[in-house]
Amino acid sequence: MRDKIRWGILATGIIAGKFAEGLSVLDDAELFAVGSRKKKTAEDFAQKFGVQRAYPSYEELAKDKDVDVIYISSLHPFHMENTILCLGEGKAVLCEKPFAMNAQQTRKMIELAGKQKVFLMEAMWTRFIPVVVKVREILKQGLIGQVRFLHINFGCRMEWDPMHRLFNPELGGGALLDVGVYCVSFASMVFGKAPSKISSMAHIGSTGVDEHSVFILGYDKGPMAVLTSALSTNTVKEAVLSGTKGAIRIGEPFFYPTRAVISIEGQDEQVIEIPLEGNGYNYEAQEVMDCMRAGKLESDTMPLNETLEIIETMDKIRAQWNLKYTVE
Repeated sequence: MRDKIRWGILATGIIAGKFAEGLSVLDDAELFAVGSRKKKTAEDFAQKFGVQRAYPSYEELAKDKDVDVIYISSLHPFHMENTILCLGEGKAVLCEKPFAMNAQQTRKMIELAGKQKVFLMEAMWTRFIPVVVKVREILKQGLIGQVRFLHINFGCRMEWDPMHRLFNPELGGGALLDVGVYCVSFASMVFGKAPSKISSMAHIGSTGVDEHSVFILGYDKGPMAVLTSALSTNTVKEAVLSGTKGAIRIGEPFFYPTRAVISIEGQDEQVIEIPLEGNGYNYEAQEVMDCMRAGKLESDTMPLNETLEIIETMDKIRAQWNLKYTVE
């Protein structure tokens, strides 16, 4: 493999720009190509971020033999289609969250990656943020004992616009896929398994998407996660882990934190502060490249079977709301 791994970015929205900025701090990465549905947006993106090749279609990007890995940053309903396109051309893929609209789509993506023998990972950048990595080490060491409760709120007040993707059911709108996925994934990371019980409720807005919700996930032997997601209101964006020997407070915000407070019974509070290098998106990109160089087809930190379990959990949550997406 060449000294610098060559990246392509599929789609040119806000998140694509943030990922491009993240790549810029990595010495062993090169943002080599970009693909858009329009020639002008591809060229504008290429000019802004110094990209060598700009393609007016996703197909041309996927067929570029000089591209090693492609970051999928398109809208939610197109993740499966775009990932399958790139995997079919033998490209490694980092697909933005939510990985897919449902578990059925997720299985198709994972099966094709296995068949093609190419790397595939969900872009859950939180997993790779240094403070979160440190928290996982603390949990593994058992310093706060067994985690009994996880509390996370993730709500953002969005201006209501029925045409905006967040409120448009045809574009995968709703709080669950946009912000709730962070909460469910974080719970999966903390407890290391899928919940055995789920209890939830949601407010479904006039356009037919979940505007805010609360869900309780129960795990074998007693642990619970109490999670909220919202497009209709701002919340404190912290994660609080309560264990049998202490607690950890992460954030704000918990999804790309630079600070965590560790409280262990009988000891003074310990504050962990680790500034981000770059804008934080670089850490997941580095994980992809490290895995590729090691010949891995998936990440140990964000494995594909766990991505599937997370989507399955969200499918079960939606089933309790009788909420189906347009693609289903």
